[in-house]
Amino acid sequence: MGDPILSVRDVHKAFGALKASDGVSLELRAGEIHALIGPNGAGKSTLIQQIAGGLAPDSGTVEFVGRDISGTSTAQRARLGLARTFQISALAMQFTVLENVVLGLVGERGHVFRFFRPVMKDAAYLDPAHAILKRVGLHDVAHMRTAELSHGQRRQLEVAVALTLAPKAFLMDEPMAGLGADGSKALTQLLADLKTHAPILLVEHDMDAVFALADRISVLVYGKIIATGTVDAIRANPEVRAAYLGDGEIPA
Repeated sequence: MGDPILSVRDVHKAFGALKASDGVSLELRAGEIHALIGPNGAGKSTLIQQIAGGLAPDSGTVEFVGRDISGTSTAQRARLGLARTFQISALAMQFTVLENVVLGLVGERGHVFRFFRPVMKDAAYLDPAHAILKRVGLHDVAHMRTAELSHGQRRQLEVAVALTLAPKAFLMDEPMAGLGADGSKALTQLLADLKTHAPILLVEHDMDAVFALADRISVLVYGKIIATGTVDAIRANPEVRAAYLGDGEIPA
């Protein structure tokens, strides 16, 4: 099966008497979507912050591609290939879809002082930018201003910009939030394809999307992982039903 791309090992984080992360361990493997679910206040955001580098754990380790990154910054983790999306949009609304992707490529290659307009005529940037837009399904709106995109299309563009960083793994924080049925369907299809490029640790409240996408699910309750398994195993787990999913019908 090979070593995991991302490994969280016995992570603890407390805020006074509150244990936000209480011995959390999980792994993200190549080619999978691993969903992290749990009720509000379960500690999901705190855990993602510790993985992304915005918050240091009190103890435990976070390893990425075989390296202990527990003491590294968010920027250092991004340079290693850990891409986080959907927490705060970094899109330039006044620029076109294509310009946003080219900007990402300019930054990834360290050419931050390149004059932007000449870059927009450079095939070394335009060709990969167009290829990325085709991958995420936005090639037909490449010259539209980002401010004119639908909410769902902006989600797709955020993925496109993240792809300019050549990520080895994605952290995705509630990508379906605010999307209608059509937007959710389009993004679900995109993420299902994207995991072949880089695995995804997915935090999501939309259980239809979770059960449609996830290869494995971990359930976090009061800072503890109470279960990890396949969709079928999690759907049938009585402890998960009692703690989070409830007794109602669970999506098939």
